[in-house]
Amino acid sequence: MSDEDQTIAETRFLKLIKRGRWEFVQRVNLSGVVCLFPLTEDYRVILVEQFRPPVNAPVIEFPAGLAGDIKGQEEEAFETAAARELIEETGYEAQTMIPLGSTVSSAGLTDEAVDFFLALDLKKVAAGGGDESENITVHAVPFQEIESWLQAAQERGCLLDARIYAGLYFLSKHIPENL
Repeated sequence: MSDEDQTIAETRFLKLIKRGRWEFVQRVNLSGVVCLFPLTEDYRVILVEQFRPPVNAPVIEFPAGLAGDIKGQEEEAFETAAARELIEETGYEAQTMIPLGSTVSSAGLTDEAVDFFLALDLKKVAAGGGDESENITVHAVPFQEIESWLQAAQERGCLLDARIYAGLYFLSKHIPENL
């Protein structure tokens, strides 16, 4: 927060800030946000689906989560958080984790940045589905079927998170041309 920032409201998870004439939201009690683009050895894209109350609909997303939000682990490294979230949400563990950089999520609404990771050489080690506060469905979609699968998901009422397109771009670089 800068010296000119004014807190308008604050809850357990969010803070509404006024900076000059601009109002925006900050997440509180965390150090960052991570998002993973997982790909299995047989070229299946791992996606998650969960109901999101702000849009009142199920959303197809890449696994993602918060870093530094666990008491006693406030200094958690982003790669550690990414690995934890991947197992928690999908049940997969990545043998190879490649940091891809950071991007802002919605610059007109929040100062939040998301750190992306490519998760490769996956091994199924747990059931996935999220923690006790989440109800996540895991989808393993063959890369060559991803467009039609996403279309079908939309037709059944799901919304698509915008990060889907960034993830597919990065994943496409790891798909053989003859697939």
